[in-house]
Amino acid sequence: MTENTPPPKDQAPKVDTSKLAVKEAPRPKTKRVYKTVEVASDAEGWHVLLDGKHLITPMRKPLATPAKALAEAIAAEWDGQKEFVEPENMPLMRLLSTAIDRVAPERAMMIDELVKYADTDLLCYRAAHPAVLKSRQETLWQPVLDWVAAKHGASLIVVDGILPAEQSTDTVANLKAAIAALSDIHLTAFQASAAITSSLTLSLAFVQGRLSAAEVFAASQLDETYQIEMWGEDELAAERRNRIAIDLDGIGNFLKLTAL
Repeated sequence: MTENTPPPKDQAPKVDTSKLAVKEAPRPKTKRVYKTVEVASDAEGWHVLLDGKHLITPMRKPLATPAKALAEAIAAEWDGQKEFVEPENMPLMRLLSTAIDRVAPERAMMIDELVKYADTDLLCYRAAHPAVLKSRQETLWQPVLDWVAAKHGASLIVVDGILPAEQSTDTVANLKAAIAALSDIHLTAFQASAAITSSLTLSLAFVQGRLSAAEVFAASQLDETYQIEMWGEDELAAERRNRIAIDLDGIGNFLKLTAL
């Protein structure tokens, strides 16, 4: 969530003070021991093979996809690993594994959790001032909300400031129906985008082709971009924004590669 986006009611973040003084030990790196990477197909779909052995997900399920292009791209991720295997550099592998391990078996629960954030969508909380920021928010954000209202019948209330706005029952129900209509692949991309952007509406527009990854980044980072223009950008903020842009690009690539 950004500074002007409140958490859902009764879900304010809780700090576990017992862990504040504990520094987690770095996870041991996994050495690359495989030599060959290739793809092959069978009745389950396309697979990635390391030294002739099929890849599996963290939950030990077959990593299979009907999209050959996605399998080839995941194979390229594995082939691009050097001395060590670094999962953070394999966004496509992570997204497909999530679709298989979590989204497919837990769809209903995931949708119920996601729709709780309808009341805290980033695009619904506007700056009261300055006028230039308010104008930018109107220009970039309102067309997305108008599209969601026209396409999915979900007309979200917009407010100035950070006081929570409770969306109507019909709006939430229609938004939930739109999310529930997504395929497992699109729901995976939607969930990943929502976690990054704090916006269900931006994420819905993203997975349904209304916005590109670059447009989602610009909209979700609008407030931060304005602050940078006013006060400059520190190194940590720059790294965070770069990571967000990379992650959104990965989601966009995932969507393209899974389009059959």
